[in-house]
Amino acid sequence: MYLQRTIKTASAFADSIGKKSIMCKDSMGFIVNRLGVPFLLAAMRMLDEGLATKEDIDQGVVLGLNHPMGPLTLSDFLGLDTLYYIACAMYDEFKEPLYAPPPILKKMVTAGLLGRKSGKGFYDYKI
Repeated sequence: MYLQRTIKTASAFADSIGKKSIMCKDSMGFIVNRLGVPFLLAAMRMLDEGLATKEDIDQGVVLGLNHPMGPLTLSDFLGLDTLYYIACAMYDEFKEPLYAPPPILKKMVTAGLLGRKSGKGFYDYKI
């Protein structure tokens, strides 16, 4: 009874601020992180392997998948330290290699290259 009322209230609030709510069972990463983290980490692995430039990886996703920004730009926006923390937690939970943070991410975080919040990540930003 209370759960259904809470869900209805939260959904109405989301609607009132122009957002759309979705439902998911309580689980590590829910929907977006379970799908998105491996995607972002795969882009980093591609860059680290020298498969393509950061610009081409990002443009490929923008043009080919119709995303508003590429995965490396999005990673910088989210914060590389935040993404590293999430990836580590998800890898610890699932032991799924797709969630394991690639070496390039750990190196960047250790070096203080955290993305937009630090002024440099995959791209340079003015603070």
